[in-house]
Amino acid sequence: MNKTNFAFDRVNYILLAVGVAVVILGFILMSGSGSTVESFNPEIFSAMHIKVAPVVTFLGFVSIVFAIMHKPKDGLNNENTEK
Repeated sequence: MNKTNFAFDRVNYILLAVGVAVVILGFILMSGSGSTVESFNPEIFSAMHIKVAPVVTFLGFVSIVFAIMHKPKDGLNNENTEK
């Protein structure tokens, strides 16, 4: 099968997997024990839940977009073959 028909290269899939892993890590950092009616947990307002986790998640989504937009390199040098 001709590899030029594929939209993604191996590098794209690796970058995509890393981006998905970073997004999952960001959501894990955002999660935590919540407050109930009987008890209030002030830990839900910690800097990790409010500031760090959303930034990590955003960076994961940015890396996913980069993985999708990254153009795979051709195996052939097209500039030299056209001359």
